[in-house]
Amino acid sequence: MTISSQKFPIVGIGASAGGIPAMEEFFKSVPADCGMAFVIVTHLSPDRESLLHDVVARLTPLPVKVAIDGAQVEVNTVYVMPHNSILSIRKGKLELRRPTPAARERHPVDIFLIALALDQGVNAIGIILSGGDSDGTLGVKAIKAHGGLTMAQTSGGDGPRNPGMPESALASGRVDFGLPAGQMAGKLIEFLHDDKSRLRDEEATASEEAPDAPEGEVVDARAEICAIVAKASGHHFSGYKTATFMRRVKRRIQMTGARSIEAYIETLRGDDVEVMKLFHDLLINVTSFFRDKQAFAALEELVIPRLFEGRGAGDTVRVWVPGCSTGEEVYSIAILMRECMAMLSAPPSVQIFATDIDEQALSIARAARYPEALLEGLSPERRLRFFTADGATCVLNKDVRELCNFSPHSVIRDPPFSRMDLVSCRNLLIYLDAESQNQVVPTFHFSLQPSGFLFLGSSENISPHGDLFSPIDKKGRIYQARERAGRVPAPFVPKISSGPVFRDHASKASNLASVALMRSAVDAKILERYAPPHVVVNSDGDIFHFSQGTGRILEAPPGAPNRQLTS
Repeated sequence: MTISSQKFPIVGIGASAGGIPAMEEFFKSVPADCGMAFVIVTHLSPDRESLLHDVVARLTPLPVKVAIDGAQVEVNTVYVMPHNSILSIRKGKLELRRPTPAARERHPVDIFLIALALDQGVNAIGIILSGGDSDGTLGVKAIKAHGGLTMAQTSGGDGPRNPGMPESALASGRVDFGLPAGQMAGKLIEFLHDDKSRLRDEEATASEEAPDAPEGEVVDARAEICAIVAKASGHHFSGYKTATFMRRVKRRIQMTGARSIEAYIETLRGDDVEVMKLFHDLLINVTSFFRDKQAFAALEELVIPRLFEGRGAGDTVRVWVPGCSTGEEVYSIAILMRECMAMLSAPPSVQIFATDIDEQALSIARAARYPEALLEGLSPERRLRFFTADGATCVLNKDVRELCNFSPHSVIRDPPFSRMDLVSCRNLLIYLDAESQNQVVPTFHFSLQPSGFLFLGSSENISPHGDLFSPIDKKGRIYQARERAGRVPAPFVPKISSGPVFRDHASKASNLASVALMRSAVDAKILERYAPPHVVVNSDGDIFHFSQGTGRILEAPPGAPNRQLTS
């Protein structure tokens, strides 16, 4: 990530040509000495010269310029993208290029906001106003991931005329403030004022105390925050880089209006909702192709070839990717499948069922069109083999897209898929509470064929369900389903929804799940009342349950706690 030397924020504003009323509402509250720069990126006709800069100049006291290639972005200035162009930024300078004559760029807002995130980091601000389609959603995800601030227009007295763009951004969960356009500038100025005040306070504190004191205070505050988050979520962030961790903590401090880190820690102690908001902000990262290269390398080496073993042209390999978001993980797996299929004389067919509750994210995934900056995880060979450049974006080739079926589906609410060879669910479990996780993991076991594979994210594990899965690659979070006598479906009764999902097994799964849940509850009551003291362990000796009365015959050994019966 390249961070330019200028200290003022740069605000990227995405809108369609019909977003002028929203811009008017926004800019009328921006003072001439706001201490920011603004870059407006819109969907413009390539054949008609834009007069948008003249229109915007009538809305604001700030100087308004048409963006030109190589222009150094200056504070308290508005730049407007000209027609028939693709706008980017590098080292604080605007970069302008013309699209190919045969193609009109469909995602100019994403292209600029992603470049802004990479170039400016915490100084990047993304605002999505009225406009159609989902352009800007990938951009706000990138800005949020790099520590910047994001806003999107919501309904109100000056609600968006075309809500597609802001609604898609809001649905991504990466928008810090959803506001009517007329309230955005005030919130933005307030936020930046609080940020400057915090920095002044930190500088004053540092000048008054011994040189090592501020660093020690940060270490202590970080440790306390880690403990609070770990207690609520079960996930530890002690391995995070201090700068990254504290940057996101300070951003939450600003969001809550806390006046100091001590005050924020007090807020965390009494507000579970804020704890989970911080938890989610700490987890945010850009979804990218082959994210976590080592894990995908393990999947490619240890799992993908085994999915094709003993199968020919009349067979099918089935994969489920729940929580697929905007599709990068799905297509990464599909690329691995295509590469393996190319080495076989008569490969089986492949079906990848990709699901999510976010319809807007699914529409982005189906389009399979991504700005070049999001392809960094791809090797040059894979980029050349599987993508076709189209302006500043790249489109995934049909032979990969045709393997994938995208559909709305909830792993909590809807019936699970079945007869899967691989379930890839990376970085979804971390957003679920313990009860939901205890529903979802057995669901995955039911969904898999005997000895099928489960692929999780780097911060996830299936420790409480070692009776269902055995590790194949612990570091890569790859597991294999264990055989169980009388395999039963997930131990909850799913709600059958009416969305367009694949449910050939839905009725049977629901009935069996209901019977299994009742039988499980009855068995548990009988055991607790009549059985002698006992401990339930799996084949590896890991303890999963203590009955009443075990304290008379078992005692935990001194030292760090563990789950092993024989240790």
